[in-house]
Amino acid sequence: MKSRRQAVIVGAFNTRQARKLDGETSDTVTAAAIRGALSDAGLTAKDVTGVNILPGLDYQNGSRKFGYAMGIPYFWAGRAMPGAASVLEAATAIEAGVTDVVVLAAGEAGIHQDSASTAPWTRPSNEFIECWGLMTPAEFALSAKEYMHRFSVDPAKVAHVAAVIRNNGSRNPEAVYYGRGPFTAADILASRMVADPYHLLECATTAEGGSALVLTTAERAQDLPGVAVSVLGGGSESWGPSYTHPPTYDRVGMLGRDAADRAFAHAGLAREDVDVFELYDNFSWEIIRYFEAFGYCGVGEGPDFVAEGAIEVSGRYPVVTDGGTMSHSHTGESQRIQRVVQAVRQLRGTSAANQLPDPEIALVAALGDVVLLGRTFARI
Repeated sequence: MKSRRQAVIVGAFNTRQARKLDGETSDTVTAAAIRGALSDAGLTAKDVTGVNILPGLDYQNGSRKFGYAMGIPYFWAGRAMPGAASVLEAATAIEAGVTDVVVLAAGEAGIHQDSASTAPWTRPSNEFIECWGLMTPAEFALSAKEYMHRFSVDPAKVAHVAAVIRNNGSRNPEAVYYGRGPFTAADILASRMVADPYHLLECATTAEGGSALVLTTAERAQDLPGVAVSVLGGGSESWGPSYTHPPTYDRVGMLGRDAADRAFAHAGLAREDVDVFELYDNFSWEIIRYFEAFGYCGVGEGPDFVAEGAIEVSGRYPVVTDGGTMSHSHTGESQRIQRVVQAVRQLRGTSAANQLPDPEIALVAALGDVVLLGRTFARI
């Protein structure tokens, strides 16, 4: 009987991130990210047998366009969204023997030209967007406001989350907002209101750049120069068409709970085994929602759970250690890959800033997608 194949991440790379990258396009930054990740892995395009690539907003043809341009005659093409979901999909394909070396990449540049308007990926062509203004900030604010009213939450406790993440970014020389800080919860609440209850500094920024990952088998990784990181388990779930149905707290509050349960069960890990949490921080309350949905605290207990230093780099549950979408960068969809890149860096001990002393397990999550990564090949 054949031994079970184990999927590992062997390459992880971010290009330079900036508010604007003059002369760059979504294609060029995505290509640069791919080259960087392959170099980090000690591989070339000739080794690649699978891709899931999203340059800019080209959801339909990005993978095939780049697979062809890379000179790969035939290839497996993934369809999951960048980040935790695409890592889980690629790992599943690798472990099933469908493909052997997969590149995951995304990047954005030159798309968001009008700084006076919201980014194009926040206003898709759904029926309630243009006429009623249900763009991304308003969409996510609805459930947050309902939650805060239901549980009588002090806004300063939610703003504390944003202060922690922005302070992480202020110490990261790779972050777009490096040196912008430190912030307090009061500073966050003093910024202008965007969509009640979210103030400007509680929301993601916009930027340009690319990110990429390379996955293969643990067996193949033994012949490669870098430090491999194991994909230990994951889960994925959705709740319905965004921007179409009301995102009430009762509908979206526990999004990801089943995914997390499946991830921990498959990995054979307990919640307390996780050392670092690289969570998609598009808005401040989402971090609180994750901890409640993933079973780290009871419903309504999240604001107190994240207080008193718990989620800072020195705390028990450090979050978004590179500064995330609020301070490091937000390049459309590729920021979700950056969550994985940062988790890999933490586990390798190569984070550009805020390196934890000896992390072994990382949890990466974006909305309903969860993946657990480990520093060793073997499942625990």
